[in-house]
Amino acid sequence: MANKKKRIDNPNQLTIFDMIQRAKEKAFTTPPRGGSLKIDIEQRHLVSDILKGCRWSRYEVAAKMSELTGDSITKEMLDSWTAESKQRHRFPAEYVPAFCAATENKELVEFLCRKIGVFVMPDTDALRAEIKRIEEDIKKKQKEKKKRETLLFEVEGCNET
Repeated sequence: MANKKKRIDNPNQLTIFDMIQRAKEKAFTTPPRGGSLKIDIEQRHLVSDILKGCRWSRYEVAAKMSELTGDSITKEMLDSWTAESKQRHRFPAEYVPAFCAATENKELVEFLCRKIGVFVMPDTDALRAEIKRIEEDIKKKQKEKKKRETLLFEVEGCNET
């Protein structure tokens, strides 16, 4: 028996465009509450968790970040950026792309974007989503065309009698 792909025709299910629109509407439609964007501890935990789940050691991540940025980044710096006790040591925003590349993990940038209500999607997924939207638009236009052709056929048929 051939495997059939299941279609999901649930009208209650959000499309990716609905999700993006909702994220866009949420983005600072109301001003953030005082203190709600203080993300230091949450970010430290996330960076620590990413490093724990990474297949490379902190030494290797630091070396890769150093290579990518041209700056000297050490394991001790990574340790300071994740330690709650090191309040004066903050993870520099300029190192976020290098960290994501070195760990092959984009959770940190996604976390930062979520904090301001921005929806992040990888490039290939964004293109696929755009292609899908174009295909849906084409199908919609084809249905409208078919309706008009049917109407024209009916109108022309009535005029001939």
